Amino acid sequence: MNRVVTLGESMGLILGDGVGGWEHQSQARVATGGAEGNTAIGLARLGVPVTWLGRVGDDALGRRVVGDLRSEGVDVLARIYGGAPTGLMLKSTPRAGATTVDYYRRGSAGSRLAAADLDELPLGAGDILHVTGVTLALSESAREAVIVAVDRARSVGALVSFAVNHRSRLWGHAEAVEAYAYVVARADIVFASDDEARMLHPHPAPEDLARALADAGPAEAIVTLGSEGAVAFIDGERRRVAALPITAVDTVGAGDAFAAGYLSERFAGSDATTRLNTAARAGAYACLHPGDWQGGIRRSELHGAESADPVAR
Repeated sequence: MNRVVTLGESMGLILGDGVGGWEHQSQARVATGGAEGNTAIGLARLGVPVTWLGRVGDDALGRRVVGDLRSEGVDVLARIYGGAPTGLMLKSTPRAGATTVDYYRRGSAGSRLAAADLDELPLGAGDILHVTGVTLALSESAREAVIVAVDRARSVGALVSFAVNHRSRLWGHAEAVEAYAYVVARADIVFASDDEARMLHPHPAPEDLARALADAGPAEAIVTLGSEGAVAFIDGERRRVAALPITAVDTVGAGDAFAAGYLSERFAGSDATTRLNTAARAGAYACLHPGDWQGGIRRSELHGAESADPVAR
């Protein structure tokens, strides 16, 4: 059975309650998060068979990560690493409408992902491999693991999906651009925000950014524009999708959900319009919850994603 396969770091997540920085917080909630895990959960909720592979520490947060992923229907290949702890994110709302994410992941178990961890990665013809720039940034061994996975996907006839997901706190601009360009050239599907796309191609218009990304190799290049929706260049045709009008609670994880929505329809063989519409709905739903993945839309909810009625009857 075909599936989507992803690899990366999922971490413990501490969310501050209410508005204010950590110096003023007295209560918090524990959850989990991480780009690839968020996308994996989004795919599982949309009915797609999906496998996540990564390292976690031999600790409570590592067990929480594995438990959360499995409880959402994700097939988990967790490498338990006793030599380092599971990474941690702290997310706060220092002022209304603003979110700050602090990482404690340098030297973490997840950052020690290596090519040797991929020996049992289930990847064959017809599958989709989804990777992100976050894993490229974690360490040299994690970067090598991504490259090896991409090369393996191409060799067996699997599609390669790449979300740039730039994290400026993890590495420098020049190093990041070089790594992103390498994977973009080998990918079939690329997701980038307009700022991320401009790191690779300094074009002023979003439509030109999508075309430039596609010219670099991928047949499907999607540039997200926040509240303005997204533009795409898919199989030689320019397309645009509007964003759903919402009042966002937290936009962290929206890009991961957008990618999950798009890939779920790509996996199902849907046309480009359906792919983009589902992606826009999934991205919007993710913004309605303070967690990284808890607000993810389910397949059964897609038909009502544009309803103005707040009560489901």
